[in-house]
Amino acid sequence: MSNNSPHTKFQRILVGVDDSPDAQLAFQYAIAEAYQVKASLIITSILEHDDDNVYQALNKDYVHGERKELVEHLEHYRKLALEAGVDQVDTVVDEGDPGEIIVKNVIPAAKADLLVIGSLAKKGLKKYFGSQAAYMAKYAPISVMVVR
Repeated sequence: MSNNSPHTKFQRILVGVDDSPDAQLAFQYAIAEAYQVKASLIITSILEHDDDNVYQALNKDYVHGERKELVEHLEHYRKLALEAGVDQVDTVVDEGDPGEIIVKNVIPAAKADLLVIGSLAKKGLKKYFGSQAAYMAKYAPISVMVVR
């Protein structure tokens, strides 16, 4: 077998998490992959501002509180990944439109070479990453694994 194997050994895996069940699946997949190939894992979640809520937009304390909650949430994910045997685990919290922020800000900053995301679209009141999956798959400058 030649060394020109089509399979890339990823070194920095970025996974987007939110509260949706498919994002949990994506997280489990990313942990398993990172552990298997001895890659670093970067866990990200994006704070979305609801355009309809003027109170949220104007109240810095509210946004700060939400962000703090998200940072703590990601720390929990980080511990899970470390307990699963992944050596290097980082977290990134950013704000804005998830698909765009992940593609334009998080991927370059994290120097990721694989993005793992869930596939489900918007359900109920929450917008999940899944609704942004097509955007990220199309515009991400790196390989994208959409977990179903």
